[in-house]
Amino acid sequence: MRHMSRRGFSVLAAATVAGLTSAGSAAAHPGRRPHKGRELRGMWLATVVNRDWPSKPGLTAQAQRGELLAFLDSAVNRRLNAVVFQVRPTADALWPSPHEPWTEYLTGVQGKDPGWDPLGTAVKEAHKRGLELHAWFNPFRIANHTDPSRLVATHPARVHPDWVVPYGGKLYYNPGLPEVRRFVQDAMLDAVRRYAVDAVHWDDYFYPYPVAGQVFDDDDAFARHGKGFPDRASWRRDNIDQLVREMSARVKKARPGTRFGVSPFAVWRNIATDPTGSDTRAGVQTYDDLYADTRGWVRKGWLDYIVPQVYWNIGFAAADYAKLVPWWNEVVRGTGVNLYIGEALYKAGDPAQPAPWQDPAELSRHLTFAERYREVRGHVYFSAKEVGVDKNGAMARVVADHYQKPAKPPR
Repeated sequence: MRHMSRRGFSVLAAATVAGLTSAGSAAAHPGRRPHKGRELRGMWLATVVNRDWPSKPGLTAQAQRGELLAFLDSAVNRRLNAVVFQVRPTADALWPSPHEPWTEYLTGVQGKDPGWDPLGTAVKEAHKRGLELHAWFNPFRIANHTDPSRLVATHPARVHPDWVVPYGGKLYYNPGLPEVRRFVQDAMLDAVRRYAVDAVHWDDYFYPYPVAGQVFDDDDAFARHGKGFPDRASWRRDNIDQLVREMSARVKKARPGTRFGVSPFAVWRNIATDPTGSDTRAGVQTYDDLYADTRGWVRKGWLDYIVPQVYWNIGFAAADYAKLVPWWNEVVRGTGVNLYIGEALYKAGDPAQPAPWQDPAELSRHLTFAERYREVRGHVYFSAKEVGVDKNGAMARVVADHYQKPAKPPR
């Protein structure tokens, strides 16, 4: 989805590993999965740039609500049990937030009240259908452009221009400022306090994905707050560590029982960079490029679940599904953190994708492979539109092969 593909779009994430040379196939290490009837079966429901929902900005409240309920019904029809609903795509809100404006993806005008409460409705209607509702937030992305004057006048990014960094054609909050980290947590926690969400979910965007020839200008923040760190990279990782650790604790305090999960780009570090990394040759490594120590968060127990976006086919040279799933299985072993695998349903049947994605059985093979690893407790599909449309029948094949009976999410 990322370049406007996912979670802000991870298509971007998927694309950034392209162009790397081949690696051999990995032998699997089978395990036993004793918890088959209790697994997460989820789908991401993306709102950024109207990726999934609403189909376009400016629909009536009734039409928006009808489309939303149709997506929930689609999840039920596919025997899924969780919807990961993007409710803060660009420093905005899909609920009446006191901190941030209504998202423009509803009405076409940032800050305009849509006349109903999408998040409140989603929680109520999901639970009515037996679905979990995970509220998906993007912490630092402000806008998919670099013109602050296009933001509503009361937007926090205009009130606090010193919080903002333009980079790669977008605007971001600066993670290096303690006041920014506190603000974005407060904005997200407002939703947790208001609604009985089953989880708080973050995607793969922390520091932005690298853009060639551009520098993320956090010189002033580093000068003020970076003392005592050996280098800027260590300081940046600590900023994100603080965000994750603090949010984990605050979610539990705000609504006990609500879980906290992250769905990162699937490559923590390549083995060539770190011998404990995965046997991959990806162009992006979360530890080094996004300053996100995703493995460390699991080991420290800050997360309840992790959903690495393993958006590549079995046998893909640079980042092989069959190598990444076993690696993550070992990462979570003994930590108590649930492991779910993010699946690139959007690639299935897309003629622009490699040959394996034209085979309707590719995704089903992923689940068959993952069943050999006892720590894998489910799968999440990107994204909701494809769950319903199902270009080449890949989702129907998954349901027929693996989801013949309903299942409850792990708890």
